[in-house]
Amino acid sequence: MRVLIINTSERTGGAAIAANRLLHALNHNGVEARMLVRDRKTDDTNVINIPQSWRLKANFLWERGIIWLNNGLSKKGIFQVDIANAGTDITRLEDFRWADVIHLHWVNQGFLSLKNLESILASGKPVVITLHDQWYFTGICHYSGVCERYKTQCENCPMLKGHVLDLARRVFDNKREIYEGRNMTFVGCSRWMADLARQSRLTLGHSVTNIPNAIDTEVFKSIDKTAARAKHGLPADGYLMLFGAQRITDERKGFRYLAEACEHISMHHPTLPGKLGVVVLGSDSERVKEALPLPVYPVDYLSNETEIAELYNAVDLFVTPSLQDNLPNTIVEAMACGTPCVGFNVGGIPEMISHKQDGYVADYCDSIDFAQGISWCLNETRHPDLCRRAREQALATYGESAVARQYQAIYQSALTHL
Repeated sequence: MRVLIINTSERTGGAAIAANRLLHALNHNGVEARMLVRDRKTDDTNVINIPQSWRLKANFLWERGIIWLNNGLSKKGIFQVDIANAGTDITRLEDFRWADVIHLHWVNQGFLSLKNLESILASGKPVVITLHDQWYFTGICHYSGVCERYKTQCENCPMLKGHVLDLARRVFDNKREIYEGRNMTFVGCSRWMADLARQSRLTLGHSVTNIPNAIDTEVFKSIDKTAARAKHGLPADGYLMLFGAQRITDERKGFRYLAEACEHISMHHPTLPGKLGVVVLGSDSERVKEALPLPVYPVDYLSNETEIAELYNAVDLFVTPSLQDNLPNTIVEAMACGTPCVGFNVGGIPEMISHKQDGYVADYCDSIDFAQGISWCLNETRHPDLCRRAREQALATYGESAVARQYQAIYQSALTHL
């Protein structure tokens, strides 16, 4: 069986990391897989990029320009939507012809257009789509928030300020026509995402299931904490919790609730403030430092997975105050390293963290309960058990062989329906 995985980037972004890990999981478990991308980052021989040209940048600018015009000439929020009006025809490529199954992941921002998607579906090859967000079953948005128009008919998207062309309705209707009667299987990374997809008019008549993202549990594993802290220049004593902050201004990431939780800890958990620090991974660390009442230890962006695993091992806890998320790779990575996690009861997060078993699931948007979760997990008597159970859960759920077997079954089923 030959599978072509398709994603805009090879390594940049959560979807790219998940798709790349699946590539290796499949190749390690009896499936011949390649990955086709627009933006290649490594020299991996199993990864192919489309020929670079001025059109690639033009496609991106053209799409953003139309969105900008329909957003009241405002840049705010224009990356929350994609209209897929420009892209590259990949069906003529040798690697496309080579494949038995086409596996689409995140293909936006000028990589594949709706017309390109139609050509892929018209090729007759079975298509599997992994849902890293909602875009494939909404009109134009990646996350719909409280809007449920995608269930029946997207129009006048609330994420845009203007609706001269009603982009949401146009794209929704185009998707409906393109999908109808095609051999497609939708796979949510979480049960939450799959449940949302089943409610959309766009998935009617198509199979929708869920399979989690894979991870290499030989890379992401438990190692000596003291050595890991020394490697990254972190204090040897005290508790440390890790927070990723590429862009704390993104409201969906929920940083304000982490800040409120830290304030609550500093005032109401007297034994913790002198012992607890926050490790911040990402470019926004200085802004985080100003906003938190606890010591902050910034760490530059890491791309090497071994170093990322070391960082998870250097801390005692991973915190993710996201307000809407699918199946965050960060939680998978942390748990595989035996690091408990605290997150809100939203999206796929409660599927990943077993409350008070291997971490803590806080009430949605409740910063006080989030603070309670941090304190609860760092209890000296229970923390070792949480670490052990987090690792066990990751091995059972996200191990390469377990995920690869589930996708093999999906591919085989799609091939039998040709």
